[in-house]
Amino acid sequence: MHFRTLGQGLQVSALGLGVMGMSQSYGPNPGSRADMIAVLRSAVEEGITFFDTAEVYGPYVNEELVGEAFEPLRDDVVIATKFGWDIREGKSIGLNSRPEQIRRVAEESLRRLRTDRIDLFYQHRVDPRVPIEEVAGAVGELIAAGKVKHFGLSEASADTIRRAHLVQPVTAVQSEYSLWTRDPEPEVLPTLADLGIGFVPFSPLGKGFLTGTVDTSTAFSEGDIRARVPRFQAENLAANQRLVDQVAALAAAKGASPGQIALAWLLAQHPWIVPIPGTRRTARIRENAGAAAVALSADELAALDGLADRIGVQGDRYNAEHMNYVNR
Repeated sequence: MHFRTLGQGLQVSALGLGVMGMSQSYGPNPGSRADMIAVLRSAVEEGITFFDTAEVYGPYVNEELVGEAFEPLRDDVVIATKFGWDIREGKSIGLNSRPEQIRRVAEESLRRLRTDRIDLFYQHRVDPRVPIEEVAGAVGELIAAGKVKHFGLSEASADTIRRAHLVQPVTAVQSEYSLWTRDPEPEVLPTLADLGIGFVPFSPLGKGFLTGTVDTSTAFSEGDIRARVPRFQAENLAANQRLVDQVAALAAAKGASPGQIALAWLLAQHPWIVPIPGTRRTARIRENAGAAAVALSADELAALDGLADRIGVQGDRYNAEHMNYVNR
């Protein structure tokens, strides 16, 4: 596993690990808490150093899991977490990025993560009621106090990124990006290149679709968010199957898995892109890490680049409510 540099000189493994699914969103966890701690520690053995969590995952229990797993390995890992939701009685009821809320969340996240610093602190979603300059200023104060090392944004627009960066340099922006979600390309990626900010794609495997393990016969279990995502409705999956079939064909020709091809394509886009695929299995972590060694030719990259345009992608990546939270 090689390393990459996000903004402000933050070095991380070329692939990270999204931890959310160990606590929510993809149905019942097949393993125990002890099993998940073992999986997280095994990721470090595979060369992964960059781990992504958030207070809202659970809520809270995901940060606690990460804290317990990495307390004895703290200096070997980079931990990213997030603020920005208004969580009451265990449920998110909207957004809250007021400075006092940011400070409170930082203290509570530090406690749950069993650490004295948060390596990367993202605003999880842009709160239109709080000027981004105030948000950046509040995180800047936490950085000055040594409680936070780096500032990040998630699903922010290019204009918001530029405004925030003027107040407190942004280290990374996190958004959904993959072979079937190309939204950041027209405006966000050029902005990041201009400002020297890293990019962290979440759902880089299309919430499992790009691994070739999801099709119209897949029955999502209770609590699996994909059951509510338009792109995963049966009629849309059938239309989108042609895209993953093309990825699978290239994978077979190269002796790789479809997921490795999808991740290798992302890694080839820019040297400051660090995908964070999520999983609950060490075998999948090992497979994903292998993507860093998959070389794609110029012709193969060009063919993959054009898939979404040639075949088309049916269905939104979120339901209507959550689409309202992105690109603000």
